Amino acid sequence: MDLAYIPSPSTGVLHLGPLPLRGYAFSILVGLFVALWIVNRRWVARGGKPGTTTDIAIWAVPFGLLGGRLYHVITDYELYFGEGRDWVNAFKVWEGGLGIWGAVALGAVGAWIGCRRRGIALPPYADALAPALAVAQAFGRWGNWFNQELYGKPTDLPWALKISAGPNREEGLYHPTFLYESLWCLCVAALVVWADRRFKLGHGRAFALYVAAYCVGRSWIEYLRVDEAHHVLGLRLNVWTAIVVFTLAVVYFVLSAIKRPGREEIVEPELSGADSGEGKSGTEASGSDNSASVVSPREDSKDSGDPKVSGGSGKSGKSGKSGPAESTEVTEPGAAADSAKEPLSGAAGEGHS
Repeated sequence: MDLAYIPSPSTGVLHLGPLPLRGYAFSILVGLFVALWIVNRRWVARGGKPGTTTDIAIWAVPFGLLGGRLYHVITDYELYFGEGRDWVNAFKVWEGGLGIWGAVALGAVGAWIGCRRRGIALPPYADALAPALAVAQAFGRWGNWFNQELYGKPTDLPWALKISAGPNREEGLYHPTFLYESLWCLCVAALVVWADRRFKLGHGRAFALYVAAYCVGRSWIEYLRVDEAHHVLGLRLNVWTAIVVFTLAVVYFVLSAIKRPGREEIVEPELSGADSGEGKSGTEASGSDNSASVVSPREDSKDSGDPKVSGGSGKSGKSGKSGPAESTEVTEPGAAADSAKEPLSGAAGEGHS
């Protein structure tokens, strides 16, 4: 009698009235929304603008889903094509079947398009995305638990996963590889966040670290799986993929650190139109400030005691008459005497009244 094990859900679909809520799709959606929240916070912390990551995700997510499905269908084509197979099932994503390798590859193309439209570079966005993507994978792997798929070899460990009898599977206790990979992805996310803070990773190196670390875990988890897969030189195809991708990630990390050490100072520059507008307004504002700060001739004359200022002479000061002394304007030196000979204006007379 087995005293401890992880049970599998009796069904992978929960009906909310007429709407079916599939556990596989639900797991992916939860991971997606959590990842969007994380990447937005990281992007803003690195100097980006709020909302930019959502604009990029509009391109990256559909491309990623398409790439993940294409990789699965191509590498497991015998499930959908051939005698006794219905090729229409290749479009039933909700039944499971997304390859992370294709999702990341084609998702990167979508992210590049989104970044290009926003006028930013892809590497800093990838660095902000790295731990968020790992967390999204951690949630998404629980979709395999709902579908009772991609489990490992038989085991009698206390955390064994109980699989019920069904199409292409036998009842028994197996390694919960979905749980192993989910926990591994969370560890990868924590590693990337720590290394990013400790070493100020930039220019795509945080993303390269995520890729390399994930490949290490995927290799030994793939070894435990018993589902059908293509083998090359005795190793599963996904193991070879992990080895190749791991090597490329490490090479990029090293070369990038040599060529571009440190982190980008600006991850999201202003658009050219905005920059020119700000420059113009800044110049106008500066001009206004300069004109306001220039000392007027009138004030300068008062400070220097210039007798050429009408009403500023000692006689005017002694006369006690406040009108002309306070309201007259500065005149040119040559015209000061002439203006003094002219009769007082109406305004001056009104001032005396």
